[in-house]
Amino acid sequence: MAELATEATGPLKGVRVLDMTSVVFGAYATQMLADLGAEVIKVEFPGGRRGAGGDIMRWAGPTPPGAPEDLGPIFMAVNRNKRSVLLDLRETEARTALDRLIAESDLFAASVRYEGLRRLGLDYEAVRTIRPDIVYVHGAGYGAEGPYAGEPAYDDLIQTASGFADVLSQTDGDPEPRLIPSLLADKVSGLFMGQAMLAALFHRQRTGEGQFVEVPMLECVTSFNLVEHFYGHLYDPPTGQWTYNRVTTPHRKPHPTKDGYIGLLPYSSLQWEQFFVLAGWGEEITKDPRFADDAARTRNIQALYALLDQATVTKTTDEWLALLRPLNIPVAPLNRIGELMDDPHLKAVGLFERYQHPDAGAYWSVRPPVRYSATPANIRRHPPRLGQHTTEVLAELGLPPASKAQD
Repeated sequence: MAELATEATGPLKGVRVLDMTSVVFGAYATQMLADLGAEVIKVEFPGGRRGAGGDIMRWAGPTPPGAPEDLGPIFMAVNRNKRSVLLDLRETEARTALDRLIAESDLFAASVRYEGLRRLGLDYEAVRTIRPDIVYVHGAGYGAEGPYAGEPAYDDLIQTASGFADVLSQTDGDPEPRLIPSLLADKVSGLFMGQAMLAALFHRQRTGEGQFVEVPMLECVTSFNLVEHFYGHLYDPPTGQWTYNRVTTPHRKPHPTKDGYIGLLPYSSLQWEQFFVLAGWGEEITKDPRFADDAARTRNIQALYALLDQATVTKTTDEWLALLRPLNIPVAPLNRIGELMDDPHLKAVGLFERYQHPDAGAYWSVRPPVRYSATPANIRRHPPRLGQHTTEVLAELGLPPASKAQD
């Protein structure tokens, strides 16, 4: 059983983040800052039209028998190292507490629609009257200067609008658009948001100047999608198709062996030649003009990848690993999602850590994956119950305990 660290050791130790984000997009970003040592205070609100109150992701997914329902599995995955403060902003005392928190914070993060923040008196201009050098980071669905500004945005919508829902159509020819089965838009946008927070904090450290930062999901995810899929249309006039053909071939997939599957990617001319020699096809392939060099292989990538299944099925997974690894030909055994925790590499690096939550019981956490030699990230706090730290945080601000409705 892993033990919580007793103090922050990351490079953001001493930075205070007022976190008004929720769900996955913003919460993922602020957890990364928390792992890096920032003190993250998650401000949540009572129920109403939002049901039981707090971050809606608290209530998504099954919890263990007897465990509180406000610690759902996805919430647990993106809210460690935070303290939760429950405030009803309809109450004067709660607004006073929030203003005091703003004054004591280095960074203000929110991911609700900006017009809603404005109605609450929490737009950038209002917040910086309380803390002039505040770094204010707003996670939006769409940039404020475009016609979609202010519209609701969820992962499904952003995948649809960013071209990601068309990528599988480009792969298999089926015109039916489909979503990637992952909260891809939320997580990608969260990575952009985390980067934006760090850059703005660095600017403030150098200059003393705060600023407003907008992180729009559609723009971020479209940028992410087009790294490879702009392809021939990057040039004007275009030099080829949309999408990178090596990536969108339907034959780019794990390849079957006698007893399983492997990921396989011969890359250089030498590696392709070596692989097909091992498959018993060396002389035949080297004489085929479709595969004579890198440019020819790229033009004929579908035909080339189609051959891989015929080759890999002739040996077991372990036989291929033993043959290909000494030649540095990129290869990996397939992990089903339920097998990840048994992967020998992930076990050796300790990616999965088991903790004992005082309310939810035993749970697994994926530790911060990036290693820092001088300022390591760590896990200091379990994901919090709704409003768990309200009285504690208010006392630190010199304020009386919250009303019963808030605590």
